[in-house]
Amino acid sequence: MIFEHLLVGAFQCNCFVLGCEQTKQAIVIDPGDNPDAILKKVAEKGLTVTAIIATHAHLDHVGGMVGVHTATDAPTCMHKADQFLYDGLAMQAAAFGLPTPPGGPVTRYVDEGDTVAWGSHELHVIHTPGHTPGSICFHLPGENLIFSGDTLFAGSIGRTDLWGGNHGQLLKSVNERLITLPEATQVLPGHGPGTTIGHEAGHNPFLV
Repeated sequence: MIFEHLLVGAFQCNCFVLGCEQTKQAIVIDPGDNPDAILKKVAEKGLTVTAIIATHAHLDHVGGMVGVHTATDAPTCMHKADQFLYDGLAMQAAAFGLPTPPGGPVTRYVDEGDTVAWGSHELHVIHTPGHTPGSICFHLPGENLIFSGDTLFAGSIGRTDLWGGNHGQLLKSVNERLITLPEATQVLPGHGPGTTIGHEAGHNPFLV
């Protein structure tokens, strides 16, 4: 699998480009900003983007989504419960003193049990509300990876003091949906360094 990682935007969101070596199809996870940089990386690898997916609709994770979509015509995907946040990008930007990114329609809503495929690979959607109502994680069992967005971090969990956040719901999501995965599962969060499920189960102060 082709794997590319970019840090984008003022909040240094982890954006991931995953490609299939055989078909050169690719997906983009959390294009929070800097669509030109994302598109440059896609072009360098000779990839064709077939889906753009967001773990949730906070500004720093979807700010570059329309830019990537406009250039590739790839469908945009997120959970329907975060539509109110996506509709409120101007409000989110104003709260942090940032310019409002372009908005546009969401092509596909994804939910628990859905899959997103590119080439010979397939992500499994896990609904993990708490950070936002529509927060989702993307599990790639064949590669032993989970893209956890802002639900689970190395040594921490997502904040719940923003629009739609719920601390109790977040802890329930992490404990019931993520920590139950195999301990060796690599966790790639929306910000900061990666970790493993086993390490977080034994050392994350919010969980032990």
